[in-house]
Amino acid sequence: LSMNTENLTFASGIFIYLYVMEYVWLTLAIVSALVGVAGAILPMLPGPPVSYVALWMLYLYDKGSVSSTSLWVMGGLMLVLTVIDYVAPVWLTRIGGGSKQAMRGATAGLLVGLFCGPVGMIVGPFVGALLGELLVKTPPHQAFKVALYSFLAFILTTGLKFFYCIAVVCMVAIAMWW
Repeated sequence: LSMNTENLTFASGIFIYLYVMEYVWLTLAIVSALVGVAGAILPMLPGPPVSYVALWMLYLYDKGSVSSTSLWVMGGLMLVLTVIDYVAPVWLTRIGGGSKQAMRGATAGLLVGLFCGPVGMIVGPFVGALLGELLVKTPPHQAFKVALYSFLAFILTTGLKFFYCIAVVCMVAIAMWW
């Protein structure tokens, strides 16, 4: 019997390609989950949606690693968290009696705080909201109250997004190594 080496080479090439693509796909899922965690804290990245992409990647890679029920539940949570992320700061700042300047100040404070490490990221929104309110001639005690509410909104939304993204990282880890 003679063996056709052309077909064998082609089959080997396909096998190697599929093997490499498996690792590329799984690496992209891990990176997506980890970027989502960073995005839960950094205001420029949409953390939960990026993490959710990691679940979809695992679902499409291997239908058994992430169930469709998990996709629906985590997708619903992701949508709720995204809405809360946009609504809570406005809502809590308004409850505290704040202006748009307080919200803008909190965002600016967070951006400046990014360069000051974790403490800056926590204190920045508070100081920014306080300065924003003081710039529109709000009495200091009222400006402090508004800054506290703005800070509470930041902590609430960041915490919720962070826990969601950590849950996705855990799901990715379990799906890949279990």
